[in-house]
Amino acid sequence: MEQIVRILDIHNVTHNVKQFIVEKPDGFTFTPGQATELSINQPQWEGQRNPFTFTCLTDEHYLEFTIKIYSDHPGVTNHLGELQVGDELILREAWGAIEYKGPGYFIAGGAGITPFIAILRQLYKEGKLEDNILFFSNKTDDDIILADELKTMLGENARFTTTQQKDGKNDHRRIDGEFLKAEVKDFNKHFYVCGPDPMVAEITETLTKLGANADAIVFEK
Repeated sequence: MEQIVRILDIHNVTHNVKQFIVEKPDGFTFTPGQATELSINQPQWEGQRNPFTFTCLTDEHYLEFTIKIYSDHPGVTNHLGELQVGDELILREAWGAIEYKGPGYFIAGGAGITPFIAILRQLYKEGKLEDNILFFSNKTDDDIILADELKTMLGENARFTTTQQKDGKNDHRRIDGEFLKAEVKDFNKHFYVCGPDPMVAEITETLTKLGANADAIVFEK
């Protein structure tokens, strides 16, 4: 299924991340944490399909995507960053393995936070965030996507670490085995992991070694 949708609004979230508000076709559904493949509806771009995560609540009358723009090479996200309100995207069905299964730890690196945004927003709306903790790794404070909203929703359970900014207000450790041993209080809970592929592979392996149940580690396979 392919449907053409118009961009309704575009605004900056960080220096290199934008949110795109687009039309939501009648009857379109997704589960918080899921993604879709989007294309830009222009002759030279319509054949390029890239995965992006829905970051809005499921009952909104629009769809929202929070996308990191890579302007250092002429790819899809660079061109997305040049689009204007009224331009069109090609939308396809929702898919993905990341969904909420119960209280636990969300571990994100950079734009890997995007599958968790809709999940955390839904839990916050339902008053069910209390037993969840977020570990969110970025290079600098300025790279933290939706920092204020995450703090509002999670309070002290939103824990940021900036690995390349030692003078910032946040933790500066990498999320590795030593970090997890120090910060995780219960390895019997669920773990939700998303970020660059090497980070996901390292963390999922480390969690298993530390006693987490492999079936309780949720990531995009």
